[in-house]
Amino acid sequence: MSRNRSEELMEMEHEYGAHNYHPLEVVISKAEGIWVEDPEGRRYMDMLSAYSAVNQGHRHPKIIKALKEQADILTLTSRAFFNDRWPLFAKKLADFTGKEMILPMNTGAEAVETALKTMRKWGYMVKGVEKDKAEIIVFENNFHGRTITIISFSIDPDATEYYGPFTPGFKVVPYDDLAAVEKAVTKNTVGIMVEPIQGEAGVVVPSDGFLKGLETIARKHNILLAIDEIQTGFCRTGKNFAFQHEGIDPDIIIMGKALGGGVFPVSAIAADKKVLGVYKPGTHGSTFGGNPLACAVASAAIDVLVEEKMVERAEELGTYFMDGLKAIKSPKIKLVRGKGLLIGLVLNESAGKARIYTTALKEKGLLCKETHDWIIRFAPPLVITKSEIDQALETIQEVLCAPGMPMPCL
Repeated sequence: MSRNRSEELMEMEHEYGAHNYHPLEVVISKAEGIWVEDPEGRRYMDMLSAYSAVNQGHRHPKIIKALKEQADILTLTSRAFFNDRWPLFAKKLADFTGKEMILPMNTGAEAVETALKTMRKWGYMVKGVEKDKAEIIVFENNFHGRTITIISFSIDPDATEYYGPFTPGFKVVPYDDLAAVEKAVTKNTVGIMVEPIQGEAGVVVPSDGFLKGLETIARKHNILLAIDEIQTGFCRTGKNFAFQHEGIDPDIIIMGKALGGGVFPVSAIAADKKVLGVYKPGTHGSTFGGNPLACAVASAAIDVLVEEKMVERAEELGTYFMDGLKAIKSPKIKLVRGKGLLIGLVLNESAGKARIYTTALKEKGLLCKETHDWIIRFAPPLVITKSEIDQALETIQEVLCAPGMPMPCL
């Protein structure tokens, strides 16, 4: 039996690519807006957005135009020289975040590492912590990336097995537990790093007041609060940044994913001069960080979010989508949680593993991904329409209630 092009490509990836991912069996060869297509011409609705990296929709015309125009002029200088795009982008992102300074990198993990280095350096240079004694408080079930330092404070055995020895200097406490945070603070604590919503843990939304409580603890003990907005930022939750739901002012904002508009890897941290002022030439950097191509793309990505009122879209359509999911009368559903268009559908264990359902949804033209065994994450591009959400809800209900699936619908 002859194989189609998708099957050939999946087999080729299996042969030549390291097996560090377990993707759904679909090959994407084209995309536009919220829709993607495989080599055989089958269309699918994207309900993952590359883990919230495609908030503006696939191949947004304004972002692609910026990419092409800049690629024809200048792409890379390194930071050995000034270029004419980085200062403009730095000001735009500073204005967007409300912070005074920007330090540019490329990937989300690089931005997280930069935040960790910044907190430690600030702790020694400003707070006066004894050399090599700095501690940073982080949270159970976190996901901040996959570098050695970042996995040093992961509790996920898949992330840590056979990678030791690990970087010291981190205290891991339960998420959404202010008392545990307060107890973990010592004279050597220089920072707290937290996801405002834990995406990889299953779209875990903390209690109201948790982030505000962290800010209070940070101010009380003269320590920095760093918010990892890589998955939640850039309008995903119905605010520019998820921490804004609680009206706090973190010391460091960590950004990536949608900052590149789904086109180019761009990341950064934002902070005021009293924090980023600890850096001097040669103490941190990146050859590609702040490159002209990235700056042009990211500037356009921010413009699209503002001009197309993505905050309002995510807030309105997120409520509409979650209400629609909650209206599905299925004993398989334990709960629906999230903010804006970052939504987790938690299954009862008796329903079977989430992979069963993400595979079935794929067969019906809807792409999403399970996180852990019992949770399906929905995070469509923010350009999705109500009618497309209705179409998605119809498909989700059809799969959850399909004959042959565990537990019939009511």
